[in-house]
Amino acid sequence: MEMKFKMMKMMMMLALTLLVLVSGSFVAANQELRRKKQILPPAASSSATKVGSSVVFRVLGNVYPIGYYYVELGIGYPPKRYYLDIDTGSDLTWLHCDAPCKNCPKAPHPLYRLNKNSLVPCAESVCAELHSLEKNICKKPTDQCHYKIQYADQGVSQGALVKDVFPIRLTNGTLFGPRFAIGCGYDQQGSKGTTSPTDGLLGLSKGKASFVSQLQSLGLVRNVIGHCFSSNSGGFLFIGEDLVPSSGIVWTPMSRNSIDESYYSPGPAELYLGNKYIGVKGLQVIFDSGSSYSYFNSQAYKAIISSMMKDLSGKPLEITKDGTLPICWRGAKPFTSFSEVKKYFTPLTLRFKSGWRSQQQMEIPPESYMIISKYGNACLGILNGTEVGLQDDNIIGDNFFQDRVVIYDNEKQKIGWALADCNRISKSGVVLL
Repeated sequence: MEMKFKMMKMMMMLALTLLVLVSGSFVAANQELRRKKQILPPAASSSATKVGSSVVFRVLGNVYPIGYYYVELGIGYPPKRYYLDIDTGSDLTWLHCDAPCKNCPKAPHPLYRLNKNSLVPCAESVCAELHSLEKNICKKPTDQCHYKIQYADQGVSQGALVKDVFPIRLTNGTLFGPRFAIGCGYDQQGSKGTTSPTDGLLGLSKGKASFVSQLQSLGLVRNVIGHCFSSNSGGFLFIGEDLVPSSGIVWTPMSRNSIDESYYSPGPAELYLGNKYIGVKGLQVIFDSGSSYSYFNSQAYKAIISSMMKDLSGKPLEITKDGTLPICWRGAKPFTSFSEVKKYFTPLTLRFKSGWRSQQQMEIPPESYMIISKYGNACLGILNGTEVGLQDDNIIGDNFFQDRVVIYDNEKQKIGWALADCNRISKSGVVLL
């Protein structure tokens, strides 16, 4: 990373603090972009700035009871508001789209309207990048580029690739209106007649069609992502290197043997409950912010449950059918705070191999892997991934990420994390705990 002069850094952090702490500030940036059309049109050239700034988004939502973390973005010119689910496990950013829509759920905002002049032809590189593992997806280069994505929960998003304006304010104060390729999802199979809590998805994986990869390709920011999800709801998401702390982060190399090259994986992990090894090692895990809870393959899941049951033996808890999650415990009286839950449950630890001899670890406290249901029961936010079709994949979801900053440095091919205050950013950057 390039060193920056202290004065410039202070100015950028001050701008960042204002951006994050003032509610609706990103929408204000969109409005300002519209007012300054003569200065910064949608097709603004990326050469107008040098790499070295960042983009920050205010995060909304929680693990429970909302069930997801999302950002509010302005898209189009003039910009319209949309809620997008933050997903580090997906390439493509897409919106529920009126093209017209065959199967679309009821969303928070009106459906995105397709402009036929914005359709992406198969000849464009972003189409080939999106379909890098497929052959003969288009009969002619002039055909419009289509996409079809199937998710682990068996949901399907299908539509056409389009390009539209994303008004963006960098932390150095510069406003831009780059055009990004996104999906116009006019067929959300299995969602007809349902209600969606978001208007679409923000794809942040390592894939070249992802939002961060497109942003980096314009020369606006470094290919670095960080998210900080608060257990009290909210948080922040940043793209670029400005907010990355110079110390205090636990780093481990990104795995080159990941299940899919576009996924973020810190490599094989071992599981411990408290300080006790539970007999499972070599787990290939994926960091996926698109999943509310964490999933382990059947072997690891059963080992976790077995270890927990032994640890809880003799304690005044009993398993109860709650309906919130598969496994819940009832105490002598309803739980009202995690200080009560922590009396019975111990931290879970993931240990990752960081070299020939060294290991890095991520300790997950009970308040991250448990939830307190509306009935006052303590429910386990760890699920059997094999049962839901994940095979041997192991997904680390939002609940494990709570109250820590997680950084994906695609420039240096490493993943880092540290406990942090996700409710604020100081003038010096992320506030580590």
